[in-house]
This record gives sequence, C-alpha cells and structure tokens, in this order.
Amino acid sequence: MVLYGREAEHAAVAALLARAWEGRGGALLVRGVAGIGKSELLAEAARRARTAGSEVRVLWATGTEAESVLPFAGLHLLLRPVLTEDRLAALPGPQAGALRGAFGLAEASPEDRFRIGLAVLTLLSDLAAEQPLLCLVDDFQWLDPSSAEALLFTARRLGDEPVAVLLAARDDLPDDARPSPAPGVPELRLGPLAPEAAAELLADRAPDLADGVLTTVVEKSAGHPLSLVETVRSLTPGQRAGATPIPGELPVPARLMEAYRARIEGLGTARTALLVAAAESGGELRTVLAAARALGAGPEDLRAAERAGLVTLTDAAVAFRHPLIRAAAYQGADPVERMAAHRALAGADGAVRDPDRTAWHLAAAAAGPDEEVAARLDRAGESAWERGAFAASAAAHRRASELSPLPFDRARRLLSAAQVSVVTGRIAEADGLARRATELTEDRTLRAGLGMVRGAVEDVGGHPRTAAYLLLDHAEQLLGGGEDVGGDPGPLVPMLVLAARSAWAAGDGTLVGRVAEAAARVRSEQSAMAALSALAGLVSGVGTGEADFNGPVTALRCFVDEIRGHNPGSHLLRLLAVDCAVLLGDDDAVLGLATAEAARCLARSTVLSLPEVLRPLADVQLATGRVREAAATAAEAEDAAGSTADAAGPAGPLPARRLLAVADRVAARVAALAGDEEKCRAALGRSAGEASAAVLGLLDLGLGRPERALGRFEDALRGGPVAAVVLLPATGDLVEAAVRAGLPERAAGQLAVFSAWAEAGGQPWAAAVALRCAALTGPEEAAEERYSAALDRHRGAGRPFEEARTELLYGEWLRRARRRAEARPRLRNALEAFERLGAVPWAERARGELRAVGGTASAAPAARPDPLAALTPQERQVVRLAAAGTSNRDIAARLFLSPRTVEYHLYKAYPKLGVGSRRELAALDGGFEGPAPLP
Repeated sequence: MVLYGREAEHAAVAALLARAWEGRGGALLVRGVAGIGKSELLAEAARRARTAGSEVRVLWATGTEAESVLPFAGLHLLLRPVLTEDRLAALPGPQAGALRGAFGLAEASPEDRFRIGLAVLTLLSDLAAEQPLLCLVDDFQWLDPSSAEALLFTARRLGDEPVAVLLAARDDLPDDARPSPAPGVPELRLGPLAPEAAAELLADRAPDLADGVLTTVVEKSAGHPLSLVETVRSLTPGQRAGATPIPGELPVPARLMEAYRARIEGLGTARTALLVAAAESGGELRTVLAAARALGAGPEDLRAAERAGLVTLTDAAVAFRHPLIRAAAYQGADPVERMAAHRALAGADGAVRDPDRTAWHLAAAAAGPDEEVAARLDRAGESAWERGAFAASAAAHRRASELSPLPFDRARRLLSAAQVSVVTGRIAEADGLARRATELTEDRTLRAGLGMVRGAVEDVGGHPRTAAYLLLDHAEQLLGGGEDVGGDPGPLVPMLVLAARSAWAAGDGTLVGRVAEAAARVRSEQSAMAALSALAGLVSGVGTGEADFNGPVTALRCFVDEIRGHNPGSHLLRLLAVDCAVLLGDDDAVLGLATAEAARCLARSTVLSLPEVLRPLADVQLATGRVREAAATAAEAEDAAGSTADAAGPAGPLPARRLLAVADRVAARVAALAGDEEKCRAALGRSAGEASAAVLGLLDLGLGRPERALGRFEDALRGGPVAAVVLLPATGDLVEAAVRAGLPERAAGQLAVFSAWAEAGGQPWAAAVALRCAALTGPEEAAEERYSAALDRHRGAGRPFEEARTELLYGEWLRRARRRAEARPRLRNALEAFERLGAVPWAERARGELRAVGGTASAAPAARPDPLAALTPQERQVVRLAAAGTSNRDIAARLFLSPRTVEYHLYKAYPKLGVGSRRELAALDGGFEGPAPLP
C-alpha cells in the first residue's frame, strides 16, 4: 500500500527498523489525531519487516479503553503468540514466576513489579536471538498502565538487541499540549496531508471522481486521510460525477464519529451486537456472541456489520475497522443500553473465567451504589496489587469507593487506593485521595492510616516538618490520654518511626522529643521504641551541653544488634537501624545493614525505597576509602532512578531525583577530596543542609581556606542540636579549620560533644579523631602522646583518609619541633595515602611538608594505571559484577539491562582491559576493591 505524503515519516520508521536489524534496538512513538494515519504507518512497518532480507517476527497489540483497567491485558495480547511454557521456563526463575503471576498463571506478588519488566526484556532478548523482532502497539494511550510500564521499561533498554518497538498514540490536542504517554521514547508526530498528497490518495481510492469533485473534497478534508476515505465511501453516484452538490461539511475528526453513528443507527439489531463488541473490547467472539444473544442479537448481526465495513470477523475474534467506529458504537448508545451490554457481558460464559473483568463489567452496569459490586472491585484491586499492577489496583479501589453505600466503606477504599498510589510514587494522586477520604470518616484508626499517607506525601514532597506534625498528631490521637498501649499497636509503630525520621530530616529537636514521649507509651517493639527515645536523648544531651551519651548509645546499640541478629523486622525498622548505626559511627554495621537492605529492595522490586538505603551506604563506602564502591553504589542509584521514573507515572521524577541525589552526593565528596571546586559545586547543585556544609567545609579546608570552612560549619551548627548531632562525624574538619584559622575556642563546644560521643560509642576511628583533635587543641607537652595514641587507634579502624590526616598533622608537629627525621615517615605515609585516595590538595600539602624536612618528594607522580579508567560507567559496573562471579542474567537483572547488552558490554570491555575471559578479570592488579556492590 502506498502511504501518500508520508515520505519523511516512512523514512524515520525505516531507519528505526534498519538499526534494529543491525543489532541496535530502539523504540519510536507515533502521535497524531484520530484517523491521521498512525495505524497505516504501523501496518506498513509490519509489511516492511515481513519482506526484510531475514525473516522478522512481528508481535502486535492494540489498546482499548475498556481494557485499560485490566492488569496486563495489553501485555498478554502482545506476547500471547510466543508465551509458551518452554519460553517461560527459559527465563530466570524469579522473572518467570513474575510473568506467570502477571498473567494469572501462578501465584503473584506485589514484589514482582520490576521483575515483570525485566522478564519482558529477557523474553524479547531471547526471541531476538533467533530472529529480529518488531513489536507494534496501536492506541497505546489506552493500554493498561501495568502493560505500558513493562513495555516502556523494556523499550528504554533495548540498546544492543535486534528489536524495534513502534507505538502509536492518539492525541486530541495539537502539538505539545498533552504530555507524552511514553516518556523517554522518541516521538514522531503526524500532521495533515499536503493538498498534493491528499489529491493522490483520493485519486487512488476513487479514480472515477470528477475533477471538480476531487478538488472540493481535498479542500474540505483539511488533509485528514480518514475523512478522505470515508467521504469517498459515502458519496452517491451523482455526487461522484459532480451532478449533486457535496455537503458543506466533511466528516473530519470531530464529525467522523457522527458519520459512523449514523451508519450504525441504520443497522437495526446489528447495532446491539456492535455495542456488546465495543463494551467487551477484548475481541473474543465467543464472549461477544454469548452476551449479544442475551440481548436479542446474534451472529447474523455481526455479519451484517462486517458487510457494512465496520468490523472484521475471524473464527475467534471480532475487530473494529477503526477505533472511532468502536467509540461511535459505544458512545452512540444511551446509558441504559450500555449498562445492559455490560450486565450481559458479566454473565457471559467467557467472562466468568476472569473475575476481574467481570467485576469491571458489573461496575459499568451499576445504576448506583452497590456493596456487592464494590466488594468484587475491592477484590479485583487486591488481585491487581498482588500481580504488581499498581495503577489497576488503585483504579479498582477508587471505583469500589464510588459504588460503596456507606461513608466508612468509601473512606476505607479510598485509603486503599491512596496507599497504593503513595507506594508507587504517584504523590499528588495519593494526597488527593487521602484528603477526600478524611472528609468521610471520623474513625481514629482509619484517619491514622490516612495520616500516614499524607505524612509520606509531605515527606517525599520535601516538607519533613509538616510530615512529622501530621504523623505525630494522628499517633497521639490513637494513644489518647489513657493507659500505655500494649498488645497489637496497629499503625502506631510505623507511624512513630516515620515521624521520627521526618523530624530528624527537618532538624527539629522538639519534634524528636515529642516522638520519644509517644514511643515511651507503646509496649510492643520495645527496642525500636527505646531507639526513638535514644534519638531524643542525643538531641537533649547536645542541646543542654551535658553530652552524656552512654544511655542513648546503649539503646541504639541494642536495637542495631537486634536487627542485625535474630529479628530483622520490617523495612521501616531496618531503615531505622541503618540510621541508628550511622549515629553510632559504626561503619561495619552500616555497611552490613545497608548492603543487605539494598539487596532486598532490588530482589523485591521495592526500588522506590532505595534512596534511604543507598545514601548511608555510599557515605560509609567513601569514609572507609572504598571510592570505586561508592561510585558503583551511585551508579546503581542512577539505574534505579531511571526505572523508578518508568514506573511512577506523572510523579516519577520526584523519587527519581531523590535517587540521583545519592550520585550527586558521592560525586561532590570525591570532588571535595580532589580539591575540584567546580565539580563539587556542580554536583551539590541547589542542595543545602548539614551534609552540603560538611562537603563544602572539607573542600575549603583542603584548598587552604580555613576561615571559610569554619564559617560554613558554624552556620550549619546554628540549625540546632539535631544539626550538631548530624555533624559529629565532621568534627575533625571543624576543629582543624578553627585551629588553622587561629580560633580554636570556637570549636571547643562541638569537640566536647564529639569526645563524649566517641567515648560512649567505642568506635576506634572516632576515638582516634578525638585524640587527634585533643592533640591539636591541647597543651604542647601532651600533643605527641595523643598523636601516637590516635595512630594506634587508627590501625585497622577502616578510615584511611582520617588516618592519613593524623599522620600529616603529627608530621607537621614533629617538623615544628625540629625532629625532621621522625617527621619524614609520618609525612611519607600521609602522602601515599592521599595519593591513593585522590585527595590532591592534601597530597600537595604532605609533599610540601616532606620536602621541608628533607624527604624525597617528587612532583605529583603519574597516576598508577587504573585498569577500569578506560571503561564507561556501565561497562565498569558490568565488569565488577562479572569479576565477582555473577552470571550475565543476574547482572542484567541487577542493572536493569538485557542479557545481550551485558554480553555486549563485556565484549567491549575485554580488549580495553587486556583480558580475554571472566577468569582473568579478578586478576587485574588493584582493579577491584572489595566485593561487588550489593551482592
């Protein structure tokens, strides 16, 4: 078939296919108004694929409005021709299970959400290994969100697969007035045909038209192809010859529907059969016929509609010739007729096997509130949740709420919808649902659940203080003014943990204290509640200057040990344990807890939870000198951010930004160590707070600007006692800045707090830094003993940068004491450590001191060859995991790639590294530090 006037569009599609057949897969979204030619462009792509030099497999699906609420309906339609048991069995076990669960072939789990996307990616990769693959999806705007999510996840990761994905979506608005239904996928917009192309099309379809008639039709069609075709179909012989005038208005998009309705109205009982087919939308002929018979229509009516050019029939399916015909058949019926059609479909044999579909038909047939139907939809929502189809789950709960007769049930079901929305990152939607539900009920437990949703919304939205107030208010209402709460505390424990974390993020010590008071009245999860009280104890000790940390540190330690040991608790409690380990300065505990929890998040597909896990993990990896591991953690965050944006709909960018902030923080700290001010500031962007102050303070200190560094720390400490606790690990930087600025007294208060904290916590690195600071600020006669004791504590403490700084300061003190020979080994040790860590200005300072005591210190040596330096960031991740023995399929699942892309990255990396196999990777001298990230 000739596509008149679409040469540029045809070339764009041809280029997509050509790249895919060469092994460079990709995707393209075709957008335009109804009838503009999108389906024809897809059909032409299919014809082109089937006539390619090597046979190409073509998979095709069409989204329908009625099925847009049914979980994975579109994905099943697309994959049904290749979804054999052999294909499923060839997938990695978790992915196969996730895909089976999505299609109702096995028990499902909400943790399968991202595994489904990975399963589709792997399945298409396996198919493409046999022959190139073209996936076509028409009316993508009507695809159910769970299917769209999985397909977009795949489409963005096709890099080295011979797979092309071509999507078509209808726009009712011109240009860029509507957001893309496929964000991240390149777009191709179809506009009206030029008059010359329209005339060619019309001459081809109706060669008998009189010249004047052809010109008139072209002028009135506004370049709309479907209008041209339908006009030709409707012209009388007199009109075709020019003997009878053509109507003043042709059926361009807004009027095509009316033209189709008029044709359908003249079909008698066939009109009922068309309505049933439009309402069913799955296209299963048996189901349509069963429902049509219940309304007095039959097979002959469908054949009449086929003869009228409205549908096409096969042995198994009925398909509308154009989506506008379906819309005309459905919307042209009155509401009572539509309800009857849905009621008949709910009772049809084909629908009984699918309870979710039946529930939605019954909902469409409901004339008003109906508890039985609402309960069915509730169950459909739960089923969708279990299958990882979260948008469908929220939609089912919302509709169930609308059909609920009682306000309490309406509120309860809105809460379910809001909880699903907040978990999936649809923040604005969750907030709106929770607010509507709050107006419907006074039930304390229900309002507490709604308060948790709204608190989470405020926290994710960057308003932690508001979140903490909301959560605390609801928690205190649940507690009431009576006895302590024993037995099952309901939502109290997670509510108080969320409130504590939000209050801490807000830097509000008063709110932290209120959380502790509430926690003291909860008799379950005693160690967790004691940990919340300990947070307040830390804040109180810093705020009053008493700094007695023994009690709080003991409570924090007990809780961390419990979570690390026999009682891992819930995700929230594990996050709290990571926070507590950070406050203890226990690097081993942070690394263990955060690594395990990040692995859980990836395994269970709870990727939205990764920001809170990866941030402390990356911080401690940097602090302990694992610079490449920290970079790998940051890269994991970026990968997860892309996946989160895929899945979270309109709210996706917010959690994605939180994930990317981990990468920014790592980059800023590395740049600060290197003394690269431009990169450091660029990485920090507009972020503020204690973390940024500490990074910039370190940068200033390294660049020889102690006064500026001191000012940054002092500004941050004015944030109150919570800020002082958060900045405890940076006390060594503050003290050195104050001493070098000639103002040691301005660090005395924070140093006293740090020393008490270090003594209570018992962490060797902290004790070493406290001794170093005491040597810096104390009497000269005690300095050497303190430096020496600090170095003893540093041995094996795992913070090489801090140890190198102690060596440097001790060496400088020895030089000032004119003990040059003793200073040289101290300064040489510092120099070597700084060079290993890439701490350029610190290395320069050590080199200058070493020269001053007669040591041999050449100019900065050429960097030791880094076997990974030639690799791209993604190649580096793949190589690290491969060197640790991870299989290609497991690497693909970890990094959200296809197995073939992993193979391609290894193929590209081997010659850069000078190796020929996996066995040689681990032998690279110094190439890998420690285990691969997130084992």
